[in-house]
Amino acid sequence: MAPVTAPAAATARLLPVADNRHCLAWATGHARRRPGLLAAALGAMVVTAAMGLAAPLATGEIVQALVERRGRGAAVGPVIGLALAVLVGALAARTAGRLSARLVLPAVAELREDVLAAAVALPVDVAEAGGSGDLISRVCNDVDQITEAAQESLADFTSAALAVCAAFIGLAALDWRFLLAALPAVPIQLWTLRWYLRSSRPVYAAGRIAEGRRTESLLGTFAALPTVRALRLGPARRAAAARSSLDAVSYEIQATRLATRFYGRLNGAELIGLGTILATAAVLIHDGGTTVGAATSAALFFVGLFNPINTVLGVFDDLQQAGAGIARLLGVRDHEAVPVPVPVPRSDRAAAAADSSLIIDEVSFRYGPPGTQEAVSGISIDVAPGRHVAVVGVSGSGKSTLAGLAAGLYTPGSGSVTIGGAPVAGRVALIAQQPHLFAGTVADNLRLAAPEADDARISAVLATTGALSWVSALPQGTETLIGAGGHPLTGGQAQHLALARLLLLDPPFVILDEATAEGGSDAARSLDEAARAATRDRGALIIAHRLSQVVAAAQIVVLADGRVVERGTHDELLAADGHYAHLWLAWSRHRS
Repeated sequence: MAPVTAPAAATARLLPVADNRHCLAWATGHARRRPGLLAAALGAMVVTAAMGLAAPLATGEIVQALVERRGRGAAVGPVIGLALAVLVGALAARTAGRLSARLVLPAVAELREDVLAAAVALPVDVAEAGGSGDLISRVCNDVDQITEAAQESLADFTSAALAVCAAFIGLAALDWRFLLAALPAVPIQLWTLRWYLRSSRPVYAAGRIAEGRRTESLLGTFAALPTVRALRLGPARRAAAARSSLDAVSYEIQATRLATRFYGRLNGAELIGLGTILATAAVLIHDGGTTVGAATSAALFFVGLFNPINTVLGVFDDLQQAGAGIARLLGVRDHEAVPVPVPVPRSDRAAAAADSSLIIDEVSFRYGPPGTQEAVSGISIDVAPGRHVAVVGVSGSGKSTLAGLAAGLYTPGSGSVTIGGAPVAGRVALIAQQPHLFAGTVADNLRLAAPEADDARISAVLATTGALSWVSALPQGTETLIGAGGHPLTGGQAQHLALARLLLLDPPFVILDEATAEGGSDAARSLDEAARAATRDRGALIIAHRLSQVVAAAQIVVLADGRVVERGTHDELLAADGHYAHLWLAWSRHRS
């Protein structure tokens, strides 16, 4: 895996960014995959640059013909030649643009797809590092920037660079002294470019971060509109959005100021270069060393350099922004991923269950940088194949953090989590308290776990979990649209579907993170029964909200302040009269 580094302005709460070496390797790797197309595109650009020499040469020839009073017919040849050169140059430029697009756009599209696939497989603590806004900013804004650079800036840069080379060759062909006269502008241009790249790089990197934070602020507000309205948080959220927007705009203003100074210095270099060309021409004409026509061509060659040189140097601006985007995308793509869970065939269930012991060994984890308080500390739990271990504790004791560690969603700061002796990531199924419903039908949501499941299998898992009755009562049964914009479901119904989806996935080990907590008093019993059906004959780590769920567990682990303070069976812990006994007493009183 290529190294990734954080941006200069970043904190520990940002997604990773790839280094420059890796970005260059990605670009050259794609170029080498299509050498024929690359050669054709460069060839078309060379023709375009060569045809650009026609205008100064033709104009110089016409001027010389007028000076020598050759007559009107002397201009016919240069004019015809100029027209043909313009036509050929236009066709070559169009061909170069199309070939460049065919070369680079598929690479950008492939990178976007790779980043989306990698984002799904990122560890949760990494994916959530900069918030969803940072990730969305990368796959949207950064990809758009790269696409624009690929379609226009890269081709413009290459064509302009070739045009600059052709113009210098033309100057040397007219008279080597013209070439020397043009050189004083070069050090100024190179110094200006070096200054600009050094000054603008951190501005663009920080600007990208600010854009991600602005996106995150807006998404957070939109996602919580009911809460924002209910608690009258509109002014505070608008203020937060305004601050993040102003922060992003401030970097754009800084970049604009730098660009203005950049082009101003380039114009100064052009003035110096053109002045030396004209002075040299005057001396040479006076001494008979050149003709007026040649001097005119030389001056036009240098004037013709203005746009290509400005394009070459100015496009560095776009390419640098695109480079920052590529680094951010590759940082996501090449970060260590969580293996995607693969359903275990039913024929292999016995073999898988025999090797599905979960071992949490002295695991510690903190959400912040080193020095912040640990969410869990030194926790060890063994869950034998087919056995159920429950974890209880008050809110904030570390239960959900432990569930994420056990599922491989978080990377432990110390210690290890294994299942069957192998890394746990991707080998267990986690059902959380608030399962997500995707936009689609009930059947679509269930088939996410088993795309090949037919209608009979869908109905069977719904019946096993006790959800078939209420699903059948929906307007279109299993074909009812749910999720965003679809038929609304209660929290308990969403958990019911998540448990049915678990049966379709059929993993050897499952983690239930308060997976039945959304059920009210009427639905609690059916959800508990569904959970028992979903965990039957498989190992389970159960994060319990209702203590009635843990009574039959082989072992109950009690957490407090991120540490294990008790463990044992229900009867043993009640007899000990400790944390669990007090939790049980409080819960029992609440029920009554």
